[in-house]
Amino acid sequence: MKIIVTGGAGFIGNHLIERLLDRGDSVICIDNFFTGQKKNIERFLDNQNFSLLEHDIVQPLKGVEADQIYNLACPASPIHYQYNPIKTIKTSTIGMINMLGLAKKCGARILQASTSEVYGDPHVHPQVESYWGNVNPIGIRSCYDEGKRVAETLCMDYHRAHNLDIRIIRIFNTYGPNMHPQDGRVVSNFIVEALAGKPITIYGDGSQTRSFCYVDDLVSGIIAMMDQDGFIGPVNLGNPVEFSMKELADLIIALTGTASEVTYMPLPQDDPKQRQPDISLAKEKLNWEPTIDIEMGLKKTIEYFKSV
Repeated sequence: MKIIVTGGAGFIGNHLIERLLDRGDSVICIDNFFTGQKKNIERFLDNQNFSLLEHDIVQPLKGVEADQIYNLACPASPIHYQYNPIKTIKTSTIGMINMLGLAKKCGARILQASTSEVYGDPHVHPQVESYWGNVNPIGIRSCYDEGKRVAETLCMDYHRAHNLDIRIIRIFNTYGPNMHPQDGRVVSNFIVEALAGKPITIYGDGSQTRSFCYVDDLVSGIIAMMDQDGFIGPVNLGNPVEFSMKELADLIIALTGTASEVTYMPLPQDDPKQRQPDISLAKEKLNWEPTIDIEMGLKKTIEYFKSV
């Protein structure tokens, strides 16, 4: 198939492209390199089935066609999406409209990479797809959280109004090789600090939780959702095993063999206290669940960060 991946030079996008190329698809990577890294896609440049288009999806996209569109374009870490919040929300709204319009014109199936952040600081735990969330609409994270919520709305309205073939996934915390060392996410932060022998910084008291999915598992779920007929979602994709930030820090200290100690800083505004996906729907509809446990995944990720 001919497939467009927006945000293809990003952390998840480059792993997705690799998998699609390996199965013989033709892939157009679209990225404006706001947070994506060209080094993430260098290994594809000699592949005749790969092409790169440097473009910002906030601007209309013309002259391309595809059978499938994976829309991954959007800064996804707090440091990056808060750096230019207006740009972030434009990507999730105007950019989403542009990609839905392209899918409508091409007759393509389009998958929107939404996020667990649509649940906000949840009152329901673990989070199920039917939960509407607890999101601050005017906070410092709102450009991302509310942008992604509007993107889901737009997908559903295009589906209802134009019978557009959509898919919606909600991605929970994901980690693995090719993460940006300065993206501000907890796994990369902890590993970079540990390898440098610096104190590991926990925001809050360390009791807040996250659930961490290795990127290879996530990509399997993304492709399974795109290729699934008769189910549009939304569906949670993530690892349901929950860890506190203190547990994660202790594990990374043990795996890196560092002498780093843990320091504590104030919790940022609207930072969720708990995050854990209920993946019952993904198991039922996609026959998908993660297979790589946190220790194995962290070892692979630590080796990557040692190399860079």
